[in-house]
Amino acid sequence: MLGAMVISCDDCLRQHTATCADCVVTHVLGADEHGVVIDSCAERAVRLLVGAGLVPALRHRPAL
Repeated sequence: MLGAMVISCDDCLRQHTATCADCVVTHVLGADEHGVVIDSCAERAVRLLVGAGLVPALRHRPAL
């Protein structure tokens, strides 16, 4: 998928922490999910929602 953003909760350093509970992925998808793939239009919409304070910010930090 061109221009897609892949957020994998399985490789996030913050998975299963208090920070995870305050991440937009957990907030939108629920704690049972393992991640999300969104296109650039959806990414822009999420950034606008975060900027407006309507959803929490993306807290994903991939393990290296």
